[in-house]
Amino acid sequence: MTVVVGITGGIAAYKAVGVVRDLVKRGHDVHVVPTEGALRFVGLPTLEALSRNPVTTSVFDDVAEVRHVALGRRADLVVVAPATADALARMAAGLAGDLLGTTLLATEAPVVVAPAMHPQMWEHPATRANVATLRDRGVHLVGPVVGALTGDDAGIGRMAEPEDIVTAALAVLDDPAGTDRAGTDRAGTERAGTDRAGAERAGTTGVAGTGARGELGDLAGVRVVVSAGGTREPFDPVRFVGNRSSGRQGIAIAADAARRGAEVTLVSANVEASLTAGLDVRVVAVGSALELADAVHAAAAEADVVVMTAAVADYRPREVRAEKLKKEAQGETMTLELVKNPDVLADLVAARRTGQIIVGFAAETEPDRDSRIALGRAKIARKPADLLVVNHVGWSSGFEREENAIEVLVPGGDVVREASGSKAEVAAVVLDLVATALT
Repeated sequence: MTVVVGITGGIAAYKAVGVVRDLVKRGHDVHVVPTEGALRFVGLPTLEALSRNPVTTSVFDDVAEVRHVALGRRADLVVVAPATADALARMAAGLAGDLLGTTLLATEAPVVVAPAMHPQMWEHPATRANVATLRDRGVHLVGPVVGALTGDDAGIGRMAEPEDIVTAALAVLDDPAGTDRAGTDRAGTERAGTDRAGAERAGTTGVAGTGARGELGDLAGVRVVVSAGGTREPFDPVRFVGNRSSGRQGIAIAADAARRGAEVTLVSANVEASLTAGLDVRVVAVGSALELADAVHAAAAEADVVVMTAAVADYRPREVRAEKLKKEAQGETMTLELVKNPDVLADLVAARRTGQIIVGFAAETEPDRDSRIALGRAKIARKPADLLVVNHVGWSSGFEREENAIEVLVPGGDVVREASGSKAEVAAVVLDLVATALT
């Protein structure tokens, strides 16, 4: 099979070497078409040696062969990796100022691109519009994924790994209607950056911070565990130490994950039964932090994703009395001795399997955004989950409300997404990032 590999001028160009090598090892005839910018990151001799074919960037080489058209017409598959924001814009506009541009216009083969850029560039409305245009034309995307970028940056925008790009690209030939893997899931269902109403969403203001919005099916076959609600730590048969979490955010995540095709287990801590009625999920009811820890760890053993939205009590009463504690025996004050509960999120992170995604939630009352983010950075440094959702709560926000506001951090402390809106809309934001991280 003849495969054209286009390489554009981003720092991830060095990883394209792995794409070329993998395709050649699989027995394909690989022709590399770099841009001039790409050759500033990886040398032409390297690409010729690996591909075993001549490499050029110019439409004026091999004019007699009409190479600027011939390569595209001969190709069975075209892969562009990395695809920078500039490359996506040129593709969307149909520009043909170099050999890669003319090849893309001349080909009738499936085209697969692997975007790579800074998160702000990926989220920019212009990039989102270009991506939507390319998808409408049948272009397939692999990534970008959440991870480390240049310098100290991290977030969504990292190019997918070469092996994943090759696997996804070859799968397109098996399923040509296939399956856009753009910031995609394992089943490869297209995610078009839209909300439930189908409108394009971009940026980080309010709910518009959704980025690549998942559609139904993008978590097909993925096993997801969600904890929801608030634990109650009893000190006698009647009373307990607890919190105000209603479980609505976790339920919204569980419901949306199920709609996207996931197999969902909801570990439900003291959540009203009416809130979980009718959900297409497995519900495990728990009461205390110790019960929740046992249930989550048992479910996580086979899970691909664990989302810890539950408000888990940090402490529990040392003594649980068999009978109601009488106020007459206490006088004007009462003292409860508390002992620390297990840190469920930290334990999940420590026991995480390769490829398993752990999402933590941090409920913070700080009204100042920078202060909340500082607290989130300290928490993700202690417990390096794949994503940490900093949840703004207070007397009149977060708990027991239909609305929510979040900032999402990755290891290293960078904020990769901000959103506010209904808990269903916030759930969509979180699961978009999860689906991207699974690629």
